[in-house]
Amino acid sequence: MGTSVQNDWDEEYSTIGDKSDVGFLDFEDDKSLNSFDPLDEDPVIITIPFPFVGGKPQSALIGETSVDSISIRNTTSEPIELWSVRIFSSSPEDSYTLSMMKPPSDDADEEAHRAFMGSNSLEDHTVQPGQTHTIWLSCKPRDIGLHTSIVHFDVGNEKIERVAFLLAEDVVSQALFSNRPYSRPYCQRKKFDHDQYVIGSRPTRQHTQGFRYKLPKYAIPLDIREIIEHKEIPDVALEELNINNYAKFFSTLVVMEEIHLEEAMRAHDMVCVTMKRRGNQFLSLEIPDLAERRPSIIYGDYILAQLATDDPDSDIRPYQGYIHRIEADEIFLRFDKLFHMCHQAENLYNVSFAYNRLNMRRLYQAIHAAENLGQEHLFPCQSSFRRVIKTSSFTLLNPALNNEQARSVGMILGCKGAPPYVIHGPPGTGKTMTLIEAILQLYMTRRKSRILVCASSNTAADHVLEKILGMDGIVVRENEIFRLNATSRPHEDVRPDFLRFCFFNDMVFQCPPLKALLRYKIIISTYMSASLLYGEGIRQGHFSHIFLDEAGQASEPETMVPISGLCARDTVIVLAGDPKQLGPVIYSKDAENYGLGRSYLERLFECKYYGCGNENYVTKLVRNYRCHPAILELPSKLFYNSELIACKEDNTSSVYDCMDLPNKSFPVLFVGIQGCDEREGNNPSWFNRIEASKVVEIIRKLMRNADLSEADIGVITPYRQQVHKLKKALESLEMPDLKVGSVEQFQGQERQIIIVSTVRSTVKHNDFDKVHNLGFLSNPRRFNVAITRARSLLIIVGNPHIITKDPHWDNLLRYCADNGSYQGCPLPPQERHEYPVDELAAYNDKQDISHPYADGEVEWHEDMPNQHTSEVEHGQHISEVKCGDAHNQCSNPVDLDDYSSKQPRYEVDWGGLEIQPTGWDD
Repeated sequence: MGTSVQNDWDEEYSTIGDKSDVGFLDFEDDKSLNSFDPLDEDPVIITIPFPFVGGKPQSALIGETSVDSISIRNTTSEPIELWSVRIFSSSPEDSYTLSMMKPPSDDADEEAHRAFMGSNSLEDHTVQPGQTHTIWLSCKPRDIGLHTSIVHFDVGNEKIERVAFLLAEDVVSQALFSNRPYSRPYCQRKKFDHDQYVIGSRPTRQHTQGFRYKLPKYAIPLDIREIIEHKEIPDVALEELNINNYAKFFSTLVVMEEIHLEEAMRAHDMVCVTMKRRGNQFLSLEIPDLAERRPSIIYGDYILAQLATDDPDSDIRPYQGYIHRIEADEIFLRFDKLFHMCHQAENLYNVSFAYNRLNMRRLYQAIHAAENLGQEHLFPCQSSFRRVIKTSSFTLLNPALNNEQARSVGMILGCKGAPPYVIHGPPGTGKTMTLIEAILQLYMTRRKSRILVCASSNTAADHVLEKILGMDGIVVRENEIFRLNATSRPHEDVRPDFLRFCFFNDMVFQCPPLKALLRYKIIISTYMSASLLYGEGIRQGHFSHIFLDEAGQASEPETMVPISGLCARDTVIVLAGDPKQLGPVIYSKDAENYGLGRSYLERLFECKYYGCGNENYVTKLVRNYRCHPAILELPSKLFYNSELIACKEDNTSSVYDCMDLPNKSFPVLFVGIQGCDEREGNNPSWFNRIEASKVVEIIRKLMRNADLSEADIGVITPYRQQVHKLKKALESLEMPDLKVGSVEQFQGQERQIIIVSTVRSTVKHNDFDKVHNLGFLSNPRRFNVAITRARSLLIIVGNPHIITKDPHWDNLLRYCADNGSYQGCPLPPQERHEYPVDELAAYNDKQDISHPYADGEVEWHEDMPNQHTSEVEHGQHISEVKCGDAHNQCSNPVDLDDYSSKQPRYEVDWGGLEIQPTGWDD
């Protein structure tokens, strides 16, 4: 197409270029394509075929003919010569047909079809004054996706064009259609006073065992809150981080994050809603998007409810209602008795959700406790100590370890304390396997060792437990290893064979009493759950070694939860991770940009000993055992200076047979498809039904291979609603073990086959993503993780015209095309990117930012409980602790009084106040 110009005949049209190639027309971006209406006073009025419905192209079912008329009306008093009408270009090629008569329907008889004549052009017709000439445009799509055509009208002395769009669908994509158009609701929300309300009825305490050390409230200082709420940046956040401002610096960033999360929670407030009576004790509130964790609430949280009134100055006090049960999209609440007595079925309420501060309070405590660590832990380069590790010989328990892995295990065994030791490397290089070897070496050979292993998620922590228990020839006694879970973790989320290593009561996970904890030689938890150990009374220095897996995914305050609360000078700290994969999940863009988005692991590499690869501080693993060499080649080039060594055998897998790959030796396939990204209802998350259908089609082909199971396949997509649509589309296949999720949910995991659905199909929305750091594009770390999850086959489904806007995705697209492994719509011309594609720093490489109208695809991890506890008397005798089915018998008596007397106590300076730690319950 050429440039848009004006003349007397038409309000707006485009001149035709010389090349007959429709290219990529973005119906959302170019308003001249389909959005203007010809004016009645125009000399020649040409209607637009297949006009949009609700701002989107009309749908056409594959294999069925869609037909629309084009009217050419002469409004002048003179005849006008219609020299020709021709289909200038179509995509897919030859998918549209012109005709003088209406095409017969698909179920018409054979004679009608023989009589019909269609072509790419119609010649020479005179349109008389006031006459309307009608022609027909038809399309019979053969495959799903956007079908586009430019129709060229040579009228009199002018050339005019019209653009036709049809969205070809199949039964799968049509089944995912929603009749709820997207609307961004706006209403003046009632502002609640969250400090003045009638107290509700708290749920029964989930357990009676209390904590020795209470967690302070850490109320946000009013002066800091005022600065941040006025969209200003506190001065300390602008300072360079150092040992003197460490606690103030990070606590301010966490305040920025907490205020952002408070505001995000307010976005879920509801107005003029009803509640239903549920028995004599509860009122229930329906929350439409609760299943999608919008908002994210759990048992024990509370809401505030106020009787709705038209009086803006009403002084009706809100009532606090605690959540006693959650069922699908409904929560069961208990308020003050008076609220239940006055409730009527027709009452309308304004509802506000309260933000659960427990995790933030844990972060504040960890940050302030970190001030006592010293330079060796926080700023190793500023320490006068220069470590030289002396190693001794040992016998590998896992003979499959390579030289770099074995060397790093030896260095860990030789460590005597601070500073931390780091193992880093790309995905698939065996970082976790190396940690497992070191953990089991300590367990088997050092009787006095006590080991804490932390991971960023429950899934990752469970994986560590599985690997420890599954090591051939090594038996870890059940009473010496413990899996600590947050009380908020669902009981059914844990594998049945792992429950015997957990502690729970009435299917609610708990932290065992101190006497039981002291007996374990290996404790495994998430970063946040490690705070339960300190709260129960585990002293600093109890653990000889603290291992932090996936350390690149945790913010520095999160990392400090296990370190600052449980580490002494001679505690060996080991971090494992990859700073070039996804970093911490941070919701506040300001907090992220000023330092909260950088992990402790990443910051350590600013120290020369880590940055230059000094083996006394760090080991880099480069041998990849996960990916087919063709899958590994591009990320190695883009992110790891081409240092990765592919150790997976390069053989053609049988998984390729049913896919009919264009290049059998190149198991990376790009399937180009032009779909349509949509939203529905008041859900801001995007989905693409066309891509969802294509993914289902690919999975069906793959499952023809009897050697594959659904557990071998994973689907990665960046938007929560696309996850939902894909799961719905896969219901008919009855494949419950086929995982569909975001990149964050797949980090640290792998599958035989990975299918990636990129969703985006319009430039305008792609630009929105770039501004708000959403989706895949403009986020190289998310790209890096997405394309390195597959062991044997990687398939990308997406719009190449959108993908090509990002240098990394464009590299992947050309990589596939150059190896003859591209299928689908025509390839776009290669973009000229203004910055080097091999420099990770050239990008804004941070995580998604959640805001009220962006799709918050990232989730705060699992530890968000309200702790309801009672105190255990000091020195109380514990005769038996039931863990799972009562396996937590304390075989080695411990003097609790003697133990607790050695626990250091620190004063916490918070907003100018000195707070004594008094306990950890809420």
